[in-house]
Amino acid sequence: MPKLGLYIQLALRLKCAASHDSAQPSQELASLAALFFYTSCDSADSSWIYQLDGRVLGSALRDAQREACVESTENFDLIVIGCGPAGEKAGAQAAYFGKRVAVIERADHLGGSCINTGTVPSKTLRESALYFSGLKQRGLYGIDYSLKENLTVHDFMRHEREVVEMERQRILRNLELHKIELVRGQAALEDAHTVAVSGANGTRRLRGEVILISTGSKPHRPSEIAFDDVHTFDSDTFLQMDRIPKSLAVIGGGVIGCEYASIFIALGVEVTLVDGRDRLLPFLDGEISDRLRDRLTALGMRFLFNERPIKVENSSTGVRLSMKSGKTLETDAALFAAGRRAAVDGLALEKAGLSINDRGYIPVDDNYRTSIPNIYAAGDVIGFPALASTSMEQGRVAVCHGFGFKYKQRVASMLPMGIYTIPEISAAGETEESCKEKKIDYCVGRALYGNNARGHIIGDTAGMLKLIFARADRKLLGVSLIGESATELIHIGMMILDNGESIDEFIEQVFNYPTLSETYKYAAYDGLGNLAGHKLREG
Repeated sequence: MPKLGLYIQLALRLKCAASHDSAQPSQELASLAALFFYTSCDSADSSWIYQLDGRVLGSALRDAQREACVESTENFDLIVIGCGPAGEKAGAQAAYFGKRVAVIERADHLGGSCINTGTVPSKTLRESALYFSGLKQRGLYGIDYSLKENLTVHDFMRHEREVVEMERQRILRNLELHKIELVRGQAALEDAHTVAVSGANGTRRLRGEVILISTGSKPHRPSEIAFDDVHTFDSDTFLQMDRIPKSLAVIGGGVIGCEYASIFIALGVEVTLVDGRDRLLPFLDGEISDRLRDRLTALGMRFLFNERPIKVENSSTGVRLSMKSGKTLETDAALFAAGRRAAVDGLALEKAGLSINDRGYIPVDDNYRTSIPNIYAAGDVIGFPALASTSMEQGRVAVCHGFGFKYKQRVASMLPMGIYTIPEISAAGETEESCKEKKIDYCVGRALYGNNARGHIIGDTAGMLKLIFARADRKLLGVSLIGESATELIHIGMMILDNGESIDEFIEQVFNYPTLSETYKYAAYDGLGNLAGHKLREG
């Protein structure tokens, strides 16, 4: 059988060169190779083929395929590692300008945590919670809806599954439309330009002029916490639970913790939120943070501030958390949402001269370039703000800089913060606290949903819009919102912020009536009243 290895390697090299991402099953590949042998061998040396054991041929094929595929190095203009929001948009941006792009993804599904475990699932669950609980209708009709006793997790998450699948398909179509090659497997850097991808069919070696790392982040799992993903979960495994608990402990008063806590309190679950700080979401304007706490308290949420668990015990009935103060808390389930870190396991960053910083993320400059000139990083893998919206823009800016495209030179100076708690929160620009810290002479204008016709129509009378503006020239400095449609309304204020205009612009404009948008006009009037030292009412 002297020519077996040669023929197999020749056939498989042809196959690898033709189409690495072919969906052809292995038996078709084997048939193709066998046909090559039969048609290529002369009668004098082909008799051995008839004596081959199928297992021997299969093993030889697999070995040769791995060897053949790993020997060749394919060239791309851009290699993207990780197909979350940053990676997808970066790849599409480069392909739009005619670059040859490969996107590497090791997970079964595209979209990263944004689509599969985080942003889209949690926001969809929020809408499901509002629907099943009837929370929106309580303000309208005074009816106290309660969660159906027979509601299962499968029922609750049905819409979430549908939305997630549609988003996965959208990403696949986007890659296909831009003729981006999708490579499945674990990426590992070999040097500043070379990436080895280990997949089901062996290893491929890709070489790229520019490399973008957009592998996202993963939950931090403290060693003292016994995660069993049955009673004790992190934010990535939380949606895998098989039942809706009657009681839930949420550890961490950040964005993820507050969102899930508010979703489950809306469903009638007994929720206790534990945080090591003395307030929720401390990066927000203090007045907005306090309003969120008041609303969640009104729904029945319990808070343990300046507290943290030091021991967790799982049992067949639930979770027992022992706190630093000596207190204990027993619940059906516990969600730990206390921090994330860059998902760089297996990337072999050191081989390209890269490392993570002391906060666990890849450091980059203003153009999202790492310490290695041709390697960029974007999205959650670089840390704050770790939002899907900003990650997409970071990816686009990174590749435009990497290839010198005269396009998308920067991420907008004003970034919106969207928090899908119940009630919704959104903010951009300065807060009262940041103005005081920077010694900015500022003034405030407020508009309450309770004084707005649309607020009464939709049953949200607890919402508020808050404007921060400069006392000297009335230039808008910051916008904060809490209430229905906050994450939509923020964009009106952002246009004024980004253009450096004053709150007078809100007064000049005509807003539809009745709408929540007209709260901008009345917040501006309120601000002028505060500036002048007299007004008729608050907000």
